[in-house]
Amino acid sequence: MTNRILSTIRKGALGLLLTITTAAPLEAGELHTSVGVGLKDVFNEIVAGYTTRHPETTFVKNFAPTGAVASQIMHGARTDFVISADRKWMEFLKEHGAIDASTERLLARNSLVFIATTAQRVEGMQDLEKLNRIAVGSPRSVPAGDYAIQAVTNAGLAGTIKGRFIMARDVRECLMYAELGEADGGFVYRTDALLAKKATIRFSVPEKLHAPIEFRMALTPGGAAKPEARAFIAWLQQPEARAALKKHGYIVD
Repeated sequence: MTNRILSTIRKGALGLLLTITTAAPLEAGELHTSVGVGLKDVFNEIVAGYTTRHPETTFVKNFAPTGAVASQIMHGARTDFVISADRKWMEFLKEHGAIDASTERLLARNSLVFIATTAQRVEGMQDLEKLNRIAVGSPRSVPAGDYAIQAVTNAGLAGTIKGRFIMARDVRECLMYAELGEADGGFVYRTDALLAKKATIRFSVPEKLHAPIEFRMALTPGGAAKPEARAFIAWLQQPEARAALKKHGYIVD
């Protein structure tokens, strides 16, 4: 367990958590889901397809950076189902008995890219030295930011460009900074880059520079006891859900 994880957990009593923990008691057929914010679009699409076939199931959805999701769960937020964009956070939750390890599954993979609107030529990691403002998700709670810092460090650039980072609260805010020109460019998942209207992908970050980007899902102990939750996590491994993930640019087996 790292000091960074502990720090994030201690600071994680978010306003959203207060809303969740003061809500009405759980009802039969109701699933509380906590999902990394970068998955919001595809997850909403998947849930819409699922509820068309299973109208008896309703969803209470929470989207937040993965570190914040873990913090909320550790502070007692009602959660049946979790998707983590960082294996480290999933391992942390397992170590603390916050999820049922037997239900953990790989949902999809992703890749990291650098996007920009700048006229400067940016074709690889070394070209980042030309830039003055680089958007990156806060590595304490945003997995995309953690992967980006890993890549910068392993490329030997931390000493020269770390003072140029503009920290974003989540990967979508990082995308916004790059889109609006508030940064010269930013690190985002490829799936988020596909949503850009102005910024373009300048290069893909070599996978050897960071840990594998895996989106893993699991049920909490309470969720594992609910037939609705088990049915939903099983459905996410079926062709229709896989097709939705592929459409949004995710890599699925």
